[in-house]
Amino acid sequence: MKNTKKTLILKPGRDRSVLARHPWIFSGAVDRVEGHPESGESVMVRDASGLALGWAAFSPVSSIRARMWNLNPDETVDRDYFEGRIRLAIERRQAVIAPGETDALRLVHAESDGLPGLVVDRYAEVLVVQILTAGAEFWREGIADALVKLTGVQTVVERSDVDVRQLEGLEPRTGLLRGQAPGSIEIRENGLRFMVDVLNGQKTGFYLDQRRNRQRVSELAAGREVLNCFCYTGGFSIYALAHGAKRVASVDSSAEALEMGQMHLTLNNLPADSAEWIEGDVFKVLRTMRDEGRSFDMVILDPPKFAPTAAQAERAARGYKDINLLGLKLLRPGGILATFSCSGGISAELFQKIVAGAALDAGVDARIVQALTQGPDHPVALAFPEGAYLKGLIVQV
Repeated sequence: MKNTKKTLILKPGRDRSVLARHPWIFSGAVDRVEGHPESGESVMVRDASGLALGWAAFSPVSSIRARMWNLNPDETVDRDYFEGRIRLAIERRQAVIAPGETDALRLVHAESDGLPGLVVDRYAEVLVVQILTAGAEFWREGIADALVKLTGVQTVVERSDVDVRQLEGLEPRTGLLRGQAPGSIEIRENGLRFMVDVLNGQKTGFYLDQRRNRQRVSELAAGREVLNCFCYTGGFSIYALAHGAKRVASVDSSAEALEMGQMHLTLNNLPADSAEWIEGDVFKVLRTMRDEGRSFDMVILDPPKFAPTAAQAERAARGYKDINLLGLKLLRPGGILATFSCSGGISAELFQKIVAGAALDAGVDARIVQALTQGPDHPVALAFPEGAYLKGLIVQV
């Protein structure tokens, strides 16, 4: 039975974003909370006149005080509710991912699938879950049961080891939710094979959002000497070599990631003498290459998140400009820069301005050949533009 005593009442005029289907309710929009809900519990959201708007997950610590589950006051938020939402998210992927394209993809993309704070990635026969908010935490066990039921996958790993949990008053957590601990998992992507460490790898183990970008960039790599920066386990590198790149130099600060990248060469029957693996700080390595007069036909820049929020955008912008300036200076005439930002605090417009400023300082004339974004299994709800976090540009010098 629904408990309508636990209620969040909005200030006058602060219901507009809710009615426009934006899921976030900030603390400044809240007039009062009645009924003493616990962290993550569902509350009825009402406007200043008392009209019921829908159900939301309450977060007493976060500046985002509540996240909307729905706009239907008569719809019960329970285990069946989550099972239905997850089923719908999986069906959406089946409609946009071609059969045989991959056995590793995102099944649930948080707010963009109507499930704020829940991320689910599938790696072959293993699911990896990130629980990022108080609401998703409250329903953690029910979510795990629904995932096993709907996918038939028996192993569910939790990778809730991200900083945003602190904003919700939650401790980081990793480990098994269901099944037995997996070792390295082999996945297939556009005919290529990769090994993934879901327990210790970056993000949930692999950068699934870049799958179609890896394919597109590699199509331009044929016959070129390529430099892949922040390469992690060599996703872009393996794609480039498989599509006819003459040689690829890959740079990352993690020796373990580079070791796995070399393993991927063998796994895909690619020549080891066409690949150079460089361990080190990318900024320092690129400055050394510049000073040594090295140059390339293609430079790929896929750095980690410099600015998770808009408040950090100014500092992050300097880092993005520096790395793009160095990359552009290493390009031969006619070369291609494939550059990315996964920072939510950097808009697509700002990112283009940063790259334009880097080109100006590098003294090169450049143009955008194509803009890139995250794959279709990482959708963006029209009412939630914050879901569009990955920006990419293919720039020709």
